[in-house]
Amino acid sequence: MPQLLQRYYAALCQTNLPNPVDMAGIHRNVGRMLEMAQYAVTGYEPFFPVKLVVFPEFAQVAPVFETVEELHDRLAVPIPNEFLDRYCELARKLGIYIQTSSFLERDSRYPGHVFNTTCLVGPDGLLLKYRKVHPWIPWELHTSPHDLPNYQDPLFPVVETEIGCIGVAICYDWLFPEAIRQLSLQGAEVLVRVSAYMDPWGTASPMEWWTLINRVRAIENLAYVVACNQGASLRNYPPFSWPGGSMIVDYDGRIVVQAEPGTGEKIVIGPVDIAAVREERERRSGHHMLAHLRTEAYSGYRVSIYPQATTTAPPTADDVKKRIEIGRARWRQPSQQIKKHRETACENEGHT
Repeated sequence: MPQLLQRYYAALCQTNLPNPVDMAGIHRNVGRMLEMAQYAVTGYEPFFPVKLVVFPEFAQVAPVFETVEELHDRLAVPIPNEFLDRYCELARKLGIYIQTSSFLERDSRYPGHVFNTTCLVGPDGLLLKYRKVHPWIPWELHTSPHDLPNYQDPLFPVVETEIGCIGVAICYDWLFPEAIRQLSLQGAEVLVRVSAYMDPWGTASPMEWWTLINRVRAIENLAYVVACNQGASLRNYPPFSWPGGSMIVDYDGRIVVQAEPGTGEKIVIGPVDIAAVREERERRSGHHMLAHLRTEAYSGYRVSIYPQATTTAPPTADDVKKRIEIGRARWRQPSQQIKKHRETACENEGHT
């Protein structure tokens, strides 16, 4: 474990780039993002030690084709890949950590599937790979690792680094408190959000979901939230526009820094105090939601709602719609499911 850097700055690099339709377009976008990372680290060096650079979801590539087959054939890449190599090279050169934008990932172990994947890289290379567990259905047809039978890799990996214990999740994942809680239960102190959060759920009243969710997740997990959102215009990312508002929130839900709402490239810089969050986690007896969890009380989590896949084939729009309906039906009758689960558990105990 490297020696902890107790206080440092993170840079959130909002983008407004055209959607690639081929590998050359991905190289173009990655090139621009690496320029932004260089600006953030070297430009602010006289003022702040920038050690973490975060990019939004879909900055280097987005699901611009209608079918999984087209995405797989034209834009999906394995990990590692030549684009990730460029991030690693810059991280090594500058001695920083970079949370990449999302890749459309293919994996020979899961033929035909496409994952929405982000990677954390550092001076020593690839540190963490996270595949989006909650695709934004029914619009996104990426595969969730949850849905694959016998999936063996960790769904919510975290990693210890010199800038703290880091966990990451992508965009819609953050609307599920259960997902982010999995990261903090493994010790994550810095929760990174890679996001493409469109209007009207962004920074604008009356909803302000982007700001609200980021602050709540920080509070309930007693952790820093470092959240980078798309600042893409409608011209570049139809059919949506993207409000930006990238932000850092501390462990008490205070907004440390936030980009002014609106489209366009922006870099916003703010501090992350790892020593402070560790002190608070050790000192507090009140409002320590991680220590106060009564896990045995949450019987609703012992039953399945959104179903896993029944085949190894990639998801289709019809398949996703059917499974949403199953989840809706199961959600309507949670008490019956819980009762059945308890009866089964009692029967099993009686046979042991």
